[in-house]
Amino acid sequence: MNRTELAEFLRSRRARVTPQDVALPSGGQRRTPGLRRQEVAQLAGMSIDYYIRLEQGRGPHPSRQVLNALARALMLGHDERVHLFNLAGQALETPRMRGDVPAGVRHLIAFLEELPAYVVDVKYEILVWNPLAGLLLGDLDSRSRDDLNVIRWLFRDPDIAERIIDEERGRFARGSVADLRAAAGRYPDDPGIQALVAEMLALSPEFAELWARHEVQLRREHRKRISHPAVGVIETTCQVLSIPDREDLRLILYTTEPGSAAHQALRELRQFTLSS
Repeated sequence: MNRTELAEFLRSRRARVTPQDVALPSGGQRRTPGLRRQEVAQLAGMSIDYYIRLEQGRGPHPSRQVLNALARALMLGHDERVHLFNLAGQALETPRMRGDVPAGVRHLIAFLEELPAYVVDVKYEILVWNPLAGLLLGDLDSRSRDDLNVIRWLFRDPDIAERIIDEERGRFARGSVADLRAAAGRYPDDPGIQALVAEMLALSPEFAELWARHEVQLRREHRKRISHPAVGVIETTCQVLSIPDREDLRLILYTTEPGSAAHQALRELRQFTLSS
């Protein structure tokens, strides 16, 4: 059980919910945003003293019944509810064994000649990729194994970050940090995640500001516009696929509308892979 993270998460979620959201009277002017501690305790059906101890990081190990009550009171979404249980040491699912990318997935990526495809782990390390993804994301083949982390690129590598259209970069950054925080709750003892978070907190004020929000949301399908120096702007749908029996890995595919300008741009980019 991570008492410190649990306490911070509860405080951040409480500040997000207004009395109107849960049909409570506003009670006049409030010094801080969101619900009062007593209101959360009332909504969750627990004593105010018990809830205060949880928010102060000194409470007992909460039961699943208590966690479900808190999730309802704080109006948590599915991803946030899973994160709450993880922080309290009551994981809803047990993460399976981790390791290398399965051979079948590697073969699949290799055969996807017209789709940029790669595999990332829970800390956003790119593990394997096909030639088209390598070109789209910035000559991955020339990078060292220590320089293949999407989070580091996003907050510290302007050459990579500038490929994401400006108005979408903020959304992508926010979603990536929210997804990384979910992974940190799911794998609390992972030294790689801990080291990455500590590094980014020390080196990136933008990352630190987003991390402090305690937002939790798993990465799912989303639109992404990428600016490539050779073929221009490519509008894609980023498909995020889970790999069976490997919850620590995700297959990322960039798809385009058949016959569209973006589809043609990817075909033009593919010519560079054929000529190399």
